Amino acid sequence: MSLSSKWVRYGQNDEYLGYVAHPERVPGTLPAVIVIQEIWGVDQHIQNVTDRFAEAGYVAFAPDLYAKNGERPEALATQRVDKVKAFLETVPPTVWNQPDERDKAIGALPEPDRTQVKTTFGTLFGGMNLDAHMPQLRATVAYLHNTCEHSRGQKVGSVGFCMGGGLSGLLACQEPSLSGAVIFYGSRPGADQVKNVHCPVMGFYASLDPRITDAVPGLSEDMAAAGKEFTYRVYEGAHHAFFNDTRASYNPDAARDAFAKTLQFFNEQLAQA
Repeated sequence: MSLSSKWVRYGQNDEYLGYVAHPERVPGTLPAVIVIQEIWGVDQHIQNVTDRFAEAGYVAFAPDLYAKNGERPEALATQRVDKVKAFLETVPPTVWNQPDERDKAIGALPEPDRTQVKTTFGTLFGGMNLDAHMPQLRATVAYLHNTCEHSRGQKVGSVGFCMGGGLSGLLACQEPSLSGAVIFYGSRPGADQVKNVHCPVMGFYASLDPRITDAVPGLSEDMAAAGKEFTYRVYEGAHHAFFNDTRASYNPDAARDAFAKTLQFFNEQLAQA
């Protein structure tokens, strides 16, 4: 399929930046899917995932949550984030969350990589405030629903991965015009937030990701008690980030099944009434 893709500025005074893709030969408008980044930002993998949703017949939009007025800060520049990803691939996953071991491994790097990896790692993982991204995500929904010529007037859904998964669930709690939300191994919204969920939610999780997955039964109970629609699947033998085909954690069986179920979910939730 021929796609049209580009980076666009949007929001008040064009303060936000995002990557958008859509089928090239469609005369009318299409429903839209917001693809919410992992912690790494809108990298080549997220752009590729965005293209996949466009190839499935949607206007797909990946907001760059790190860019301000069209530019990323130096510590979050693409090449700097790539250095952190490359470093983490050289150490066991257990080292990621062990500050002493991690700092020792970073200290063995040559300069300037040592300083750059340490600074960018600290910026990425130094305290995640999901609520800080809500204004941009809500502005993204408004842009796609009200302004974008390819999706104006159509329904909008969201799908997010890891950090983006948590944001997709949080967006469902805060944005009344969202029509469906999908969570890939993201943190759950709080029990007090669940009562405000505005749309059906679907989640995909990994059995070997207890930090995230152990909270899912409680989320399911809270959603049911609040009368909200939530379905989920836990893939046995899969690790966190099983959908990311650039990582060692990639699980093609889980990724294939989850993607098919996500497309079916959006086909149902984003269809015009």
